[in-house]
Amino acid sequence: MRVAIVHDWLVTNAGAEKVLRSILNCYPDATLFALVDFLSEEDRTVILDGREVTTSFIQNLPLARRYFRHYLPLFPRAIESLDMRGFDLIISSSWAVAKGVKKHAGQLHVCYCHTPIRYAWDLYEEYTASLSQPKKFLVEQSLKYLRNWDIATLDRVDYFIANSHFVQERIARTYGRESHLIYPPVALDRFTLQPQKSSLFLTASRLVPYKKTKLIVEAFNQMPHHTLVVIGAGEEYEEIARIAGANIQLLGFQEDAILIETMQHAQAFVYAAVEDFGIVPIEAMACGTPVIALDQGGTKETITEGVTGVHFATQSIEAIIDAVERFEQYHFDPTTIRQEAMGYGAFEQELVAFIGELL
Repeated sequence: MRVAIVHDWLVTNAGAEKVLRSILNCYPDATLFALVDFLSEEDRTVILDGREVTTSFIQNLPLARRYFRHYLPLFPRAIESLDMRGFDLIISSSWAVAKGVKKHAGQLHVCYCHTPIRYAWDLYEEYTASLSQPKKFLVEQSLKYLRNWDIATLDRVDYFIANSHFVQERIARTYGRESHLIYPPVALDRFTLQPQKSSLFLTASRLVPYKKTKLIVEAFNQMPHHTLVVIGAGEEYEEIARIAGANIQLLGFQEDAILIETMQHAQAFVYAAVEDFGIVPIEAMACGTPVIALDQGGTKETITEGVTGVHFATQSIEAIIDAVERFEQYHFDPTTIRQEAMGYGAFEQELVAFIGELL
């Protein structure tokens, strides 16, 4: 059986790439496709383990390494240009256009859907609201075209797999399709239990607006008696560094060993993003560390109030402060938290079993 794996793009080692790495473990002889491949050599080793990637024509367009997202109107044409002939099974890892790859007669296409295209659907208003004319007009036209194409290519997917109940609802609402639930992989063998906790709070993510790390820092600025450690790099780093109070330790990018050790010893992991699933909070749970997280998206269903952490209802300074105060009223058992995280470690077995049944 010849297998093709189609990933939207390869530029960083984030949650979707952790899923991709596990899919490649399941199908080590598969051929890998992506719109572009601009991974660093270090990330390439971790994610791909030496595998070659077949990319689209966008890879060679001017300034694509830095500005490939500006070629968004070409994404549908680019993904359709990838040659799927000769494959028996297509697995797309899709949060944008990978699900729209063209298949041929006799092929089975299973889409692991991280989410329907956020900026074309759920985040459309937020994505376009701050744009100035004429850029707003151009973006709106591009996203309208993308939405129409997204719906028109639904028949190219035989089966959807969702990464959370939250995304299952999105798939049903946006695509009118049912989906099978398989939670993403969590590296339970690396994120191990540490019962002894310090007084530190931790947040870790890419420092980009939708992750709301700046909001967490602003909340802890008003709680100077608590120390917050921030791990991550990204476009908001300089602004966060500028506003961070004396109780904020901004560490920037750190290797996994430092992240894991800090996560193991933190008294709580704080997370304010609306995530489709949210792998990092589960990694914290695997360390026996409770999570203070938004009561929306993936963390709404993965964090149990009073058992594995606490929720806050809105992305606001006041809500985060209130959640920290409520957190201090609970007694959390690290062993119980670790046991809850163990329920998220069967991705590869479940994926192979589900696709095996389809075949």
